[in-house]
Amino acid sequence: MNPFADALGNFPRAFCFGGPMFCRWLYLTAMFALISMSAPGCTRRTPADLTIINGPEPETLDPHVLSGIAEQRIAPALFEGLMRRNPTNALPMPGLAERHELTPDGRRYTFHLRPNIKWSTGEPITAEDVVFSWSRLIAPTTAARYATLLTCVTGADKLLRGEHTDFGHLGVRAINSRTVEVSLTQPTPYFLDLCALPALAILPRQTIERLGDQWIRAKPLPCSGPYSLEDWRLNDRIRLRRNSRYWDAPAVRSSVIDLLPSESSSATLNLYETGGADIVWDRNLFPPELAPELRPPRYHTFSYLGTYFVRINTTRAPFNDARVRRAFALGIDRERIVQRITRGGETAATSFTPPGCGTYTPPRSAMFNLAEARQLLAEAGFEGGRNLRPLEYLVNSGGGGGGRLHEQIAIELQAQLREHLGVSLEIRPVETKIYYSEQSRLNYDLCRSSWLGDFNDPVTFLDIFRASNGNNRTGWNEPEYDRLLDDANRQADIGRRLGTLQQAEQLLVGTAAPIIPLYFYTGFCAFDQSRIEGIYTAQNLMDLHPLWAISKKP
Repeated sequence: MNPFADALGNFPRAFCFGGPMFCRWLYLTAMFALISMSAPGCTRRTPADLTIINGPEPETLDPHVLSGIAEQRIAPALFEGLMRRNPTNALPMPGLAERHELTPDGRRYTFHLRPNIKWSTGEPITAEDVVFSWSRLIAPTTAARYATLLTCVTGADKLLRGEHTDFGHLGVRAINSRTVEVSLTQPTPYFLDLCALPALAILPRQTIERLGDQWIRAKPLPCSGPYSLEDWRLNDRIRLRRNSRYWDAPAVRSSVIDLLPSESSSATLNLYETGGADIVWDRNLFPPELAPELRPPRYHTFSYLGTYFVRINTTRAPFNDARVRRAFALGIDRERIVQRITRGGETAATSFTPPGCGTYTPPRSAMFNLAEARQLLAEAGFEGGRNLRPLEYLVNSGGGGGGRLHEQIAIELQAQLREHLGVSLEIRPVETKIYYSEQSRLNYDLCRSSWLGDFNDPVTFLDIFRASNGNNRTGWNEPEYDRLLDDANRQADIGRRLGTLQQAEQLLVGTAAPIIPLYFYTGFCAFDQSRIEGIYTAQNLMDLHPLWAISKKP
């Protein structure tokens, strides 16, 4: 019997619970997979307890340097902070610190580390490791994009700007080997959320001091989290194994987890539907045209704190003129994008901060207004697109769902701007690593972007456009915006704080417009709820699912 004919002949009957288009995709991807598995050089390894398709190949697993979503899903499994995420709602819960106290003025925390906590290699984890880790995060030489998270800590801002070089000025000190005291510049209601982020994880001081930037390659790698790094094979998989020395090791549900990189919708769809993967985290890893057919119980959508938007390079003409930026924002019909392109329940964005972010109500920016857009462009000297040089839209392209969706949105924007404003827009697709590099170097005119909330407070969205934030990447430097955020941070009254944040966001998306929000994400992940437990989508607005809590059902 021909195994290819048998497999292909039975495949539609076995798996085609969707529509005809879904069946055709499965049929074709199965054929490619069978050919690949029969190719010379394929080897088998001991299967993992859980296999997850995680997105692009990680650039690094150093929590101080990483910035991508794929990396941020893996890092907390290896390196834990003083707090960690609750699996059900992603709120902070005690991690390496078993408890903490806060002074009545809200400006001083005292954290008590758990007794006998150890690195996966057996050495004790101490308060000095906490001080070292947070000092390294804000050191200018680290060039961490998330360094500004710690500017609420006394002395951190001046150290980050290089005004001080003595880290004794930092408001983080070890009282003894198990006690850390943190002094803040003002009450910070989301500080415990920060302590659960990968950037504030506790890292192995001695290994970093010995190996420098190459410390993440150490074998064995000292880990403070629920898993240790067993293997990292580029373009193959990252294998994690339960850390037997982790303080909560009995609660770690799966012994071995494989995380597979993929940017190909064909490979992702095949692996998931043929049982080669148990979980797929993103809709972008599936063909966008199948979005209406990806339904429960094997595909799940939910509310999610995430925004898809366009960055504008404000350092280049014509976008150094806010009138041009506002004209582009008003000249884009966002409803057309979610109805024609994404088709997965997304909502056209009226702000940068998505709804549901704490008790905050974001201001509504002006939506599609062709008359005003054309008037603004004319006022800037570019009526009907005349005198405008050809502009460039930078987009990261991949082998499948995510890259294809980005390119489809780019084509739609290209068509709309030509139709509505007479603008010529050239699409520049590049590989993901080049895309991030070009964005950081401000080597673009317009650029596709997205931001996902790190914690449930509007600051997680608004802070990234401070002038000093490494995630800004627009060249926009507005002292008034920074002042408003600083004022909000000093507000003890919650209502006044949220009102000040609204003023800042109105400046961001209305008056200055260094970005153009397009739509709010709908969360998505693929897993069979009859086989997998530990993933909670109903209350988890940040779509952060700790790996230690996930397993196959008995």
